[in-house]
Amino acid sequence: MKRVLVICTGNSARSQLAEGLINHYLAGRWQAFSAGTKPSGYVQPLALQALQELGIDTLAMYSKSVAVFDGQQFDVVITVCDNAAKTCPYWPGPGKVIHHALPDPSDAEGSDAERLAAFRRVREQIRTEIFPILEAEE
Repeated sequence: MKRVLVICTGNSARSQLAEGLINHYLAGRWQAFSAGTKPSGYVQPLALQALQELGIDTLAMYSKSVAVFDGQQFDVVITVCDNAAKTCPYWPGPGKVIHHALPDPSDAEGSDAERLAAFRRVREQIRTEIFPILEAEE
């Protein structure tokens, strides 16, 4: 099974969504982990809700630093926000590094329903944009 690390700045939304989706839909082929260059210390509740809507277990999800993964090997490392790509421009270990920016749903404004819709849009972008990247690496 291949391993992927998904990095964003806070490890509270995009990278968490990617970790949950990859582990759910690509199980047996990919094992996903997520981290932040400056972890926020929490996972956005709307990110958790967007995953739970698909039946994905979120109990073990928490915001963590890229330092947690020092010395570990990954087949692919994906940065999903421009700031993470700048502050973590290379991965010191083996593995291909790919940058694929996604909008930050945490920046969404409006009603709770409008904000949740932003998380759902990013969730679907991960499935349509990140999954093919991983499938090409198999």
